[in-house]
Amino acid sequence: MPLRFVQACQQQGHGRPVLPNCGRFTLIGLSSGLLSAQRHPYKNQNPHRQSRGSLAFWGYGITMFGLEKLLGAFAADMAIDLGTANTLVYVKGRGVILSEPSVVAYHVKDGVKKVLAVGEDAKLMLGRTPGSIEAIRPMREGVIADFDVAEEMIKHFIRKVHKRSTFSKPKIIVCVPHGATPVEKRAIRQSVLSAGARKAGLIAEPIAAAIGAGMPITDPTGNMVVDIGGGTTEVAVLSLGDIVYARSVRVGGDRMDEAIISYLRRQQNLLVGESTAERIKTSIGTARMPDDGRGSSMQIRGRDLLNGVPKETEISQAQVAEALSEPVQAICEAVMTALEATPPDLAADIVDRGVMLTGGGALLGDLDLALREQTGLAVSIADESLNCVALGTGKALEYEKQLRHAIDYDS
Repeated sequence: MPLRFVQACQQQGHGRPVLPNCGRFTLIGLSSGLLSAQRHPYKNQNPHRQSRGSLAFWGYGITMFGLEKLLGAFAADMAIDLGTANTLVYVKGRGVILSEPSVVAYHVKDGVKKVLAVGEDAKLMLGRTPGSIEAIRPMREGVIADFDVAEEMIKHFIRKVHKRSTFSKPKIIVCVPHGATPVEKRAIRQSVLSAGARKAGLIAEPIAAAIGAGMPITDPTGNMVVDIGGGTTEVAVLSLGDIVYARSVRVGGDRMDEAIISYLRRQQNLLVGESTAERIKTSIGTARMPDDGRGSSMQIRGRDLLNGVPKETEISQAQVAEALSEPVQAICEAVMTALEATPPDLAADIVDRGVMLTGGGALLGDLDLALREQTGLAVSIADESLNCVALGTGKALEYEKQLRHAIDYDS
């Protein structure tokens, strides 16, 4: 502020400079380069009179904006991979410190939902609840299916990792599927803000997955990433830090579980739950037929559909490969479609660099070999494929200035 203008101010009480009346506001404090403004409660009120509810703090010059920044300084900013199957939380400076299933169990009484358990405890209740309790996944195909329950789940996870005063609010970046609609993005942002964030940013899942896998996406070369999550598979070609082509298909780990349940119902007249199907997939799941035509096997239990009694039977890897053939083929077709739409020069780079698989679905046995047979390209699995999206979202938080073009705070 010009020295002559400050000298022109009348000195009144305690030696503080009081600036002239400026319309409906009076500037009443000058400290550390910050101006504090006081709104006149009445039009003809004495401009030098400080109102009772003034937001000016003498000696500090803290405005509401400054107060918000002050509270933010005490908050641990975080990145959240809000997945269909699992939610991972990355805290700035500490890494991934929470990984729990995206499941909420609640009790319904007189139409009011009361949350009983979230995460691991709630997952144990899936398929085993009485009529008064429901255990659900609030996320479906990468987006929010139940707004209120999702908000409670996000609140629970934020409280679990952010054990500070309720006055401090963290900044949160959340990854979203590339194919999410503006309405779905707004629902995610609103849930995060309602859960206690001071600011909510969104980043596309393929970009986060590529960053987490350590791919050089800022270079002027083509990089292809295939992120196979619980609800969606994201196939993207990236160059110069942004998406050149992306395709999101609603096929993932959940669709694989459903395929196993459907196969057992059709072929063996056996009804199994989601938990059993997931155990089959993670234990002996494979994308290709075993070399010996059978592979390993495991014992499973379910309900016999013919006589209605519990039954134990055996399932082999060959049967699981047959059950998973449809979702695996859908993933392969999505990759082929992306390759066909890739510009020639970037396609040449992908031939050299290969395709990177991330996400929990990448851990399905021989999926990389199945893709290699279909595409003829080198296919590799990221080191921490389960955590790739969370790590990438966390790095976007750490290096926000360099990656600001990839983070959306506005939509």
